[in-house]
Amino acid sequence: MDARVQKAIQQSIALHKDPGSVPWKSDEPWAQSHYAWDAEEEAWQPASTSDSDSSSSSPSTTTTIRALALYSWNIDFMLPFAESRMEAALSHLSDSIAQLPSSTAAVVFLQECVPSDLATISRQPWVRSRFSMTDLDASAWGNGAYGTTTLVDRKLGVAACFRVHYAQTRMERDALFVDAVVPGIFKPGQILRLCNTHLESLLPDPPLRPPQMRLVSTFLRASEVSGGIAAGDFNAIQPVDRTLHSAHGLRDAYLELGGREDSDEGYTWGQQALRPLREQFGCSRMDKAFFCGAGLELQSFERVGADVEVRGERQRSGLLALGFEKAWVTDHLGIKAVFNLKDAVHS
Repeated sequence: MDARVQKAIQQSIALHKDPGSVPWKSDEPWAQSHYAWDAEEEAWQPASTSDSDSSSSSPSTTTTIRALALYSWNIDFMLPFAESRMEAALSHLSDSIAQLPSSTAAVVFLQECVPSDLATISRQPWVRSRFSMTDLDASAWGNGAYGTTTLVDRKLGVAACFRVHYAQTRMERDALFVDAVVPGIFKPGQILRLCNTHLESLLPDPPLRPPQMRLVSTFLRASEVSGGIAAGDFNAIQPVDRTLHSAHGLRDAYLELGGREDSDEGYTWGQQALRPLREQFGCSRMDKAFFCGAGLELQSFERVGADVEVRGERQRSGLLALGFEKAWVTDHLGIKAVFNLKDAVHS
């Protein structure tokens, strides 16, 4: 086994949180704070969440939000130069988000964040001005080594933010949910539920990704949800992963628009992995977006982040010395799915 993989596993084990010491119960929603930047205080402050019927949950914008651009990207936690790699990845995302129409809200799902990544993200001026953050530290993660975080466009209202820590996991994985409010499109009581998840890695026996996605789907298909999206690193490397969406009443964004399995156009892992790993495991479509609900109409799906490299000669030299062909920020490509938002009551 690769030395850095061994080191990462050892670190993960060392930072494992004792189930008896955490405030949540597995497979149950656990409410967590989300944060907005207070320019006057020059600090991130807990943001209020309120019922979707309340005007206080509406964002401070006069533009009607008609579409959602959802980005998801796994930034490898095992590689060195975490700050430089995250800064380069965020710069790439910022450039893409800046090109969105004013009527499109953006949401960013990140997986395999290390605690220092949260500080890096929180320092970005464009994140502070446009987004709320679900996490400022690792307190909501089941493991202190790495976890997920979500950036939510402040054009959207937030009715709730919660995690569901999987009972069936060996790697302390969870599902991070944000219930968004879309004034002007969704009627009071209608919720857009967004789920950022990093499904179980490798080949556990029995497979754990099916029960994890089954749990996610129960929340996405709840009666109060007019549109639900789950996206992230789904670690889809087994035959059972090909039907995770259809088995649970969800639609796969890539396939919905004519994408084909086992094609270069769909692969999100392998192209930027170390050559020996690519030769051993090949490329795969690990990163996906599933969706459901009458309030969503899929507009487009694409990969993002190809060939994004770190800046700085020391960092570049360090990554190349590990055997990478380029100084890539991560071994995954990201994905971007754009959805039109519809009034589900009258659809």
